[in-house]
Amino acid sequence: MVIVKVGGGKGLNLEGLAEDVARLDEGVLIVHGANAWRDELAERLGVRLEVLTSASGYASVLSDEPLMELMLMAYAGLRNKRLVEALMRRGVRAVGLTGLDGAVIRGRRNAAIRAREGERIVLKRDLSGKPREVNAALLRMLLAAGYTPVLTVPIADENGFAVNSENDEVVALLQETFRARCVVHLIEAAGFLADRSDPASAIASLSRDELARLEAEAPGRFRRKLRAILRTLEAGPVWVAIADGRAPHPLEGALSGKGTVIQ
Repeated sequence: MVIVKVGGGKGLNLEGLAEDVARLDEGVLIVHGANAWRDELAERLGVRLEVLTSASGYASVLSDEPLMELMLMAYAGLRNKRLVEALMRRGVRAVGLTGLDGAVIRGRRNAAIRAREGERIVLKRDLSGKPREVNAALLRMLLAAGYTPVLTVPIADENGFAVNSENDEVVALLQETFRARCVVHLIEAAGFLADRSDPASAIASLSRDELARLEAEAPGRFRRKLRAILRTLEAGPVWVAIADGRAPHPLEGALSGKGTVIQ
């Protein structure tokens, strides 16, 4: 089995990804983001997104009710169904699900976020949570019947409410459950860049120790992604690829070692 995390940027090649999935002779779990669609909808609808920086240095958007409505439109709607469509047109029996559907991903709502406001630390309560549990029976049933699950947020909290969560953490939880042979992260870059201002600086390979050192130095949201990848690696024998999702055949390239391989 392969788990594929598709980033939320508009530059990613969904058509090429769909072709690659159609050629694979093994089970695939897909998890996708939709940040670009969310932000575009927010601008069109005049919704202001509030960005928080946690006390530990992680940046995130405040998950209030207007944001949840945007997410349901962008993640569960536009992005999910366009990806399902691309897969279906190539003969892949794709099933689009949020973590809320069938409680496929359940979690616990965050009590509060300790956020920085200037020199102060304030508590912010929002609609976000941590993924804790996978409805593995549902996903295994779909995979055994030849379907390809296409998953995204929101997830279900302990009371069944929709809450925002980090898709990278969902991927780590899925790996802990399914022990895929490979986890692929498709992004809008050639791999993990040694210099984020230099698109040609992709690192070919990283060890877990090297990744841990980079995670400690990484800024904001990217730091959260690296932390989730480290958790993925701790789940058991697996290799992780960070590869260019804009490539003509992004998944094929990642599985052949293009981009950054982490073991």
